Amino acid sequence: MSNSDELLVAIAAMVESEHSNQMSLTVVVPGAVITGRLAPMALWLERVSEVLHASEHLKPFAALFAPPSVEPPARPTHLHLHRAKILQGDFGLPHTGGMYRISIADVSSWTVGDLSYSDV
Repeated sequence: MSNSDELLVAIAAMVESEHSNQMSLTVVVPGAVITGRLAPMALWLERVSEVLHASEHLKPFAALFAPPSVEPPARPTHLHLHRAKILQGDFGLPHTGGMYRISIADVSSWTVGDLSYSDV
Protein backbone atom coordinates (compact mmCIF):
# COMPACT_ATOMS: atom_id res chain seq x y z
CA MET A 1 0.00 0.00 0.00
CA SER A 2 1.32 3.37 -1.01
CA ASN A 3 1.69 6.29 1.40
CA SER A 4 -0.45 9.19 0.26
CA ASP A 5 0.95 12.70 0.25
CA GLU A 6 -0.51 14.27 3.41
CA LEU A 7 -0.59 17.76 1.90
CA LEU A 8 -2.56 16.50 -1.10
CA VAL A 9 -4.96 14.67 1.23
CA ALA A 10 -5.40 17.90 3.25
CA ILE A 11 -6.16 19.87 0.07
CA ALA A 12 -8.74 17.29 -1.00
CA ALA A 13 -10.29 17.34 2.49
CA MET A 14 -10.52 21.14 2.40
CA VAL A 15 -12.28 21.04 -0.98
CA GLU A 16 -14.75 18.53 0.51
CA SER A 17 -15.39 20.55 3.67
CA GLU A 18 -15.65 23.93 1.95
CA HIS A 19 -17.65 22.53 -0.96
CA SER A 20 -15.42 24.54 -3.28
CA ASN A 21 -14.63 23.79 -6.90
CA GLN A 22 -12.16 26.60 -7.55
CA MET A 23 -8.87 24.83 -6.70
CA SER A 24 -6.98 23.95 -9.87
CA LEU A 25 -4.56 21.05 -9.70
CA THR A 26 -2.28 19.16 -12.07
CA VAL A 27 -1.31 15.59 -11.19
CA VAL A 28 1.04 13.00 -12.60
CA VAL A 29 -0.31 9.46 -12.50
CA PRO A 30 1.00 6.34 -14.24
CA GLY A 31 0.82 7.06 -17.96
CA ALA A 32 -0.73 10.53 -17.80
CA VAL A 33 -0.57 14.15 -16.71
CA ILE A 34 -4.05 15.39 -15.83
CA THR A 35 -5.00 18.99 -15.12
CA GLY A 36 -8.33 20.37 -13.93
CA ARG A 37 -10.31 21.70 -10.99
CA LEU A 38 -10.93 19.78 -7.81
CA ALA A 39 -14.57 19.28 -6.96
CA PRO A 40 -16.29 17.87 -3.88
CA MET A 41 -17.25 14.24 -4.42
CA ALA A 42 -21.01 14.94 -4.19
CA LEU A 43 -20.82 17.65 -6.86
CA TRP A 44 -18.69 15.44 -9.11
CA LEU A 45 -21.15 12.54 -8.74
CA GLU A 46 -24.07 14.85 -9.48
CA ARG A 47 -22.49 16.16 -12.68
CA VAL A 48 -21.57 12.68 -13.93
CA SER A 49 -25.11 11.51 -13.18
CA GLU A 50 -26.55 14.44 -15.18
CA VAL A 51 -24.41 13.59 -18.21
CA LEU A 52 -25.36 9.91 -18.06
CA HIS A 53 -29.04 10.70 -17.53
CA ALA A 54 -29.05 12.85 -20.68
CA SER A 55 -27.93 9.88 -22.79
CA GLU A 56 -30.61 7.45 -23.92
CA HIS A 57 -28.11 4.56 -23.92
CA LEU A 58 -26.35 5.42 -20.66
CA LYS A 59 -29.33 6.60 -18.59
CA PRO A 60 -29.53 3.34 -16.55
CA PHE A 61 -26.03 4.04 -15.16
CA ALA A 62 -26.98 7.47 -13.81
CA ALA A 63 -28.39 5.99 -10.59
CA LEU A 64 -24.97 4.53 -9.72
CA PHE A 65 -23.64 8.09 -9.44
CA ALA A 66 -26.31 9.42 -7.09
CA PRO A 67 -24.55 11.42 -4.36
CA PRO A 68 -24.30 9.48 -1.10
CA SER A 69 -26.66 10.45 1.69
CA VAL A 70 -23.80 10.45 4.21
CA GLU A 71 -20.82 12.78 4.47
CA PRO A 72 -17.66 11.65 2.70
CA PRO A 73 -14.86 10.30 4.88
CA ALA A 74 -12.70 12.89 6.67
CA ARG A 75 -9.63 11.46 4.92
CA PRO A 76 -10.30 11.47 1.16
CA THR A 77 -8.93 8.60 -0.91
CA HIS A 78 -9.70 10.07 -4.32
CA LEU A 79 -9.45 13.36 -6.17
CA HIS A 80 -12.50 14.39 -8.18
CA LEU A 81 -11.61 16.65 -11.09
CA HIS A 82 -13.95 18.47 -13.43
CA ARG A 83 -13.04 20.48 -16.51
CA ALA A 84 -10.08 18.11 -16.56
CA LYS A 85 -7.82 17.26 -19.46
CA ILE A 86 -5.19 14.63 -20.07
CA LEU A 87 -2.21 16.55 -21.41
CA GLN A 88 -0.88 14.92 -24.56
CA GLY A 89 1.68 16.58 -26.80
CA ASP A 90 0.59 20.17 -27.37
CA PHE A 91 -3.10 19.72 -26.54
CA GLY A 92 -5.45 18.39 -23.85
CA LEU A 93 -7.98 15.57 -24.18
CA PRO A 94 -10.90 16.01 -24.27
CA HIS A 95 -10.78 19.53 -25.66
CA THR A 96 -13.74 20.66 -23.55
CA GLY A 97 -12.56 18.91 -20.40
CA GLY A 98 -13.98 15.90 -18.65
CA MET A 99 -14.72 14.36 -15.28
CA TYR A 100 -11.95 12.28 -13.71
CA ARG A 101 -11.73 10.34 -10.44
CA ILE A 102 -8.14 9.67 -9.45
CA SER A 103 -6.85 7.61 -6.54
CA ILE A 104 -4.65 9.82 -4.38
CA ALA A 105 -2.36 6.82 -3.86
CA ASP A 106 -1.65 6.79 -7.62
CA VAL A 107 -0.45 10.40 -7.73
CA SER A 108 3.35 10.48 -8.03
CA SER A 109 3.65 14.28 -8.23
CA TRP A 110 1.41 17.31 -8.43
CA THR A 111 1.30 21.07 -8.59
CA VAL A 112 -1.28 23.70 -7.79
CA GLY A 113 -2.66 25.27 -10.93
CA ASP A 114 -4.15 24.33 -14.25
CA LEU A 115 -1.54 23.70 -16.93
CA SER A 116 -2.50 24.84 -20.40
CA TYR A 117 -0.78 25.54 -23.66
CA SER A 118 -0.52 28.88 -25.40
CA ASP A 119 0.82 30.08 -28.73
CA VAL A 120 3.00 32.72 -27.04
